Amino acid sequence: MTTKSTAVQPSIPSQQLGHSMKPRQLTMMGLGSAIGAGLFLGSGAGIHAAGPAVLVSYLVAGTLIILVMWALGEMAAANPNSGAFSVYAEKALGKTAGSTVGWLWWLQLVVVIAAEALGAAGLLFSVWPVIPVWALALAFMVAFTAINLAGVRNFGEFEFWFAILKIAAIVAFLIIGAALLFGWLPGVASPGLGNITGSFAPSGWGGIASALFVVIFAFGGTEIVSVAAAETAEPARSVGRAIRTVVWRILVFYIGSVFVIAAVLPSTSPQLKSPFAGVLDLAGIPGAGTAITLVAVVALLSALNANLYGASRMVFSLSERGEAPAFLSRLRGARVPMAAVGVSVAFGFIATILELLFPDHVLPALLNLVGSTCLVVWGTALVSQLILRRRADREGTPLPLRMKGFPALTILGLALLALIFGVGFSDAGSAGQLLGTFLLVACIAVACRLGAKAKAARSPQTAELPLR
Repeated sequence: MTTKSTAVQPSIPSQQLGHSMKPRQLTMMGLGSAIGAGLFLGSGAGIHAAGPAVLVSYLVAGTLIILVMWALGEMAAANPNSGAFSVYAEKALGKTAGSTVGWLWWLQLVVVIAAEALGAAGLLFSVWPVIPVWALALAFMVAFTAINLAGVRNFGEFEFWFAILKIAAIVAFLIIGAALLFGWLPGVASPGLGNITGSFAPSGWGGIASALFVVIFAFGGTEIVSVAAAETAEPARSVGRAIRTVVWRILVFYIGSVFVIAAVLPSTSPQLKSPFAGVLDLAGIPGAGTAITLVAVVALLSALNANLYGASRMVFSLSERGEAPAFLSRLRGARVPMAAVGVSVAFGFIATILELLFPDHVLPALLNLVGSTCLVVWGTALVSQLILRRRADREGTPLPLRMKGFPALTILGLALLALIFGVGFSDAGSAGQLLGTFLLVACIAVACRLGAKAKAARSPQTAELPLR
C-alpha cells in the first residue's frame, strides 16, 4: 500500500493506544453523541423560529450529518487513527490542513468541556440547590478526568450507559407523545394536528433558514466515532455497524421528537424554553420538568466525557505526527495518554474558574469563536473523502467500507454545507460567528505553517518522513 491511499495503515509507534472499546460501545457512542442538550433544551428555539416547518431544517441537517458520517466511516474503516479527520485531511490536502483542523477541533472541545461542566452544574443546582454551582462543576471535571484516565474500556462503558439513559428518555417521550396526539391518555384532550396543518411555516422560508443554522449544531459531536474507531477491536467492522445503526436512528429520534413537540406546542408557546417538559406537562405527567432537567444533566455530562476523550486523542495524534509536543503522545497505565488528557482538561478547568469569577463574559466569547467549528470540520472531512476515494479508486486500492452513491452524495453534502454557510452569512449574528471562526482557522493555519517551517529548518531530514 502507498501513503496516498485511504487504506493506508498508520505506522506503528513504540506504544499503541488500547483496542478494548467494544462494538456496542462505539455504536451507542455514535448515537448518544448526537443526542444532547441541543435536542432536549434547544429544539424549542428552532420551532420558535420556523414553526412546524423546522422539520424541513432537521431533514436538511440530518441529511448532511448522515453524509458526513458515511464519508468519515469509509476513511476510518480504511485507516483507523485517533487523529481521524485531521489525519485524512493531511493525506488529502497537506500537512498544514491536517494540523489546522486537528488543533481547531481540539480547541473547540476544550472550550465546550468548560461550558458543559458549568451547564450541567447549573441545571442540577436548579433542582437540588445544596452544593454550589462552582463546586458541582469542579466535581464533574475531576470525576470525568478520572474516568478518562482509567482506560478506554471504562470510558466506553460510561458512554454506553449514558446513551442508554438518553435513548430510554426519548423512547418514553415518543410513546407518551403518540398517546397524547391519539387521545389515549385518560382525562387529557388530544391537541390534534392543528398546529402542523394550520400554520406549517408561519415565518416562511426565512424562518426555515434561520432555524437551519440553529438546528445544525445539535448534531455536533457525531464525528467522535471516527476518533474512537482507532481504539476499537476490528475497527472496519465496528465502524460499519455503528454507521448503519446510527444514521437511521438519529432521524427517527430527532424527527419523531420534534414532530411531537411541534404538534403539541404552538410556535409562540413560552413552554418551548423547555419543550420536552412542556409536552409532558400537557400530558399530565407529574414531575416532568424535574425529570427532563435531570436527563439534560446526563446529556451534558455524557458530552463532557466524550469531548474530553476526543480532545485528548486528537492532541495525542498531533503529537505522534510531530505537530504537538512529544510528551503528549506518551502512554501510561492502561495505555492512556495521560499528559494529553491532563492538558485537555486543564484548559477546561481554567475556563470554568474564569467564568465563575467573571460570569457571562468568558465562555460566551469563547463559544462564539468556536461555534462554527463543526461546519469547518465536516467540510474538511467531505473534501478529504472526495480526494482520497478518487485516489484509492485510481490506484485500485480495496476499501473495507465504501460510501455508496460516490461522488454524487459527497458533492451533495458539500452543497448542503454551502447552503448553511449562505444562510449563516445572511444573518448579522451568525455572520459574526462565522467570521470569527474563519479568523481563528486562519490564525491556526499560519501558526501551524510557521511551526512546520521552523521544525524543518532545525531538522531538515524530518521533511522527508512519510505521513503516518
